[in-house]
Amino acid sequence: MPRYALLILPAFNRVYGESSVRLTLAELAVFGRRALRSEVSAIEERVIGGLPYVSFETAAPLADGDVALLSNLSSVYALYGIEGELLRPLTMAPLDRLSSDLITIQKYAGKTNEHFTKLLLNVTVLAGDRRLDERLSVFDPLCGRGTTLNQALMYGYDAYGVDVDSKDFEAYSGFLKTWLKNKRFKHTAETVPVRRERALVGRRLNIAFSPSKEAFKSGDTQRVAVVNADTLRSREFFKPHSFDVVVTDTPYGVQHGSRGGGGLSRSPLELIRKAAPVWAELLRPGGAIGISWNTYGGTRDELAEILTKTGLDVVDLPDFEHWVDQAIVRDIMVARKP
Repeated sequence: MPRYALLILPAFNRVYGESSVRLTLAELAVFGRRALRSEVSAIEERVIGGLPYVSFETAAPLADGDVALLSNLSSVYALYGIEGELLRPLTMAPLDRLSSDLITIQKYAGKTNEHFTKLLLNVTVLAGDRRLDERLSVFDPLCGRGTTLNQALMYGYDAYGVDVDSKDFEAYSGFLKTWLKNKRFKHTAETVPVRRERALVGRRLNIAFSPSKEAFKSGDTQRVAVVNADTLRSREFFKPHSFDVVVTDTPYGVQHGSRGGGGLSRSPLELIRKAAPVWAELLRPGGAIGISWNTYGGTRDELAEILTKTGLDVVDLPDFEHWVDQAIVRDIMVARKP
C-alpha cells in the first residue's frame, strides 16, 4: 500500500507545539473519513531525521485532489511519499489565497492559536454537507479580534461575526482596514450604526474586497460583516439559514468570560445554552456548528446535551482534547444541522 509522511509545522507556541502531532493524527483521521477519495489507515506518529512526522497509508496512490486537500491540514509543513528509506516531496496546493500575515500580525493576550483555529474550521466544515474547497459563508458568534474570520478569508470564504466587546470590534475594524490598504486591495469599508425602533442596538462593519480592480468590478469579491452587539441578538442582524458553518472558540472564564445574568461566569455552558438556539437558526440545513471550550467549565456530555436539545446531531470525532495551561484543557465538539 502507498505510504506517506506529513512533516509537522513548527509551532511558535511551545505548549501547542507539544500537542500538534497528536492533534494532527486526529485531524487527518477526519480528513480520511470525510474528504479524501482514498481510504486512510495506519496513521501514526514517526520521527524521521530527528523531526516529527505523521505517517499513513492509503488504499490507492493519492490523487492530486487529495494532495490539495491534505495541504490544508492545520499543522502540515510538507507532504512526502515514502519510497524505501527516501522521501519524495509532493506538490502542495493549499486553499490559502491571501498572505499569511493576515493571521499572524495581530498579537494580544488571549488570542487563539492560529493553527488551532484552522483545525477547528477544517473539522467543522468537513462535518457538514459542503466541501472545504467551496465558497462558504462562515459565522463566528463570539469573534473577538477576528482570528476565525481571518482564517475564513484565507480560504476564500465570506466571514461574519458578532462580539459584544467594543474594544475588540474597534481593534479588528482598524486592523483589517489597514491590512487591505497596505496590500493595495480594492475594497469598500464602512461602519454604520444599527437601530431598532430608533434605539441603537449595535454597530456594523461592512467590507467588500478583491485583490484587483478588475475582479472588484466583475463582482468577484469577498465579504466581511462584523456586528458589535450581544451574541444573543445575532438573529436581529442576520437572516435565518445564512451560514454554511458556525465556528467559535468560547470564553474560557479565565482571560475571557461570559457575562449573562450578572457577574463573570467561569463556565461557557450557560452562554451556549442561551445562544445555541439562535446560532442554529442562522445555520443552513446540512451545515455544522464547531465549538471549542474549556472542559473545566463543563463536561462533553453536558455540552452534547445542550446541542442535542437545540435540534442538532453531535458528530462522532477523534479525541481533540489538549492541555493549554493549568486552568484550561481545551476540547472540540461539532454538531450538524439536519
